[in-house]
Amino acid sequence: MDRKTRIAVVGAGLGGMTVAGFLQRAGFAVTIYEQAPEFSRIGAGIILSANVMKVLRRLGIEQMVVETGIKADCYISRAWDTGETMYKIDFDAASEQRFGGPYANIHRGDLHAVLGKGVMPGSISFNHRLVALDETRDAIRLTFDNGVKVDADIVIGADGINSKVREHLLGTEPPRFVGAVAHRAIFPTKALRGFKIPDCTKWWGPDRHCLVYFLTSKRDEIYVIGVAPREKWDSNAMSLPSSREELMKDFANFHPDLLRVMEATTDVSVWPIYDRDRNDRWSGGRIVMLGDACHPMRPFMAAGGAMAIEDAAILSRCLAEFHEPNEVYRWYEATRVARVGDAQRISIENSWMRGPTDTDWFYCYDPCVVPLNRPA
Repeated sequence: MDRKTRIAVVGAGLGGMTVAGFLQRAGFAVTIYEQAPEFSRIGAGIILSANVMKVLRRLGIEQMVVETGIKADCYISRAWDTGETMYKIDFDAASEQRFGGPYANIHRGDLHAVLGKGVMPGSISFNHRLVALDETRDAIRLTFDNGVKVDADIVIGADGINSKVREHLLGTEPPRFVGAVAHRAIFPTKALRGFKIPDCTKWWGPDRHCLVYFLTSKRDEIYVIGVAPREKWDSNAMSLPSSREELMKDFANFHPDLLRVMEATTDVSVWPIYDRDRNDRWSGGRIVMLGDACHPMRPFMAAGGAMAIEDAAILSRCLAEFHEPNEVYRWYEATRVARVGDAQRISIENSWMRGPTDTDWFYCYDPCVVPLNRPA
């Protein structure tokens, strides 16, 4: 692709920031358009496995992620009632060598701050919410709610599950509520009053689960996400205030070790969980999508962010290597669709590391060097 190609990335999430960083390094003119007014430390935690850390390494920010978050020393699956260990993986030097990178936990807000160091200063335009795309013979025009209009040669939709780019490409289709909500809370470790917990634990119940992990290398901050069934979600809000009491009610019969952690929570919110039916059309014309814009998945495998970052690495390689948009997109989709489909399926099953698990196919993957798949 001609390095004079003007590329607009819609959405400054994990995938958008990653693809912009790689494309700028390859010599492309890239601007990221983000609807939020700024990055802020709100939201939740995120797990970054070795397949992701290898990508961040090539952006020069792996060490910053490790220093800002925590290089977790283990992951443990425990039974909801007996507390029995169902599966454990130690992230020691041997596993890091085997997988090619560490396993890290970090606050999403902190991760965004680090990703910001991986793109050129001034290349993020905040307060730009996309309202329309209009394709012409020579370009595609982006119109934002602040009145700004921009022409680009390529538009990358990295704008999440409610993607405006997707809507333009595939038509209007609301996300699907999956019948579950996620209670989220972040709190200081000192609230546990000396009670010790592992770096990362997932508690498995018959129809619900809870993940608990540290967010910083000092182990002074803890993230809890408890997923429980909910028949419907009547609000248009992406989240609502909840409470410790509501959280503990949904997990009332769980093991005392988990309840001890939940008792320390204070600021709890509840988030609906959405996905979409699988659709393997990720591109058209001058438009291509990545991450949740084209393949949203349930957050039960800690793979949503990983898939977006992997997409970004593969898409940037295809844009740098091939000449025409259609060719770029065919190679990109041929390389990504099957792997993402596996992650979507496992996320729906909610089976990842519940018991003995082959993790090599996921953790050992390196999207920066894996051979690209030739389109059929």
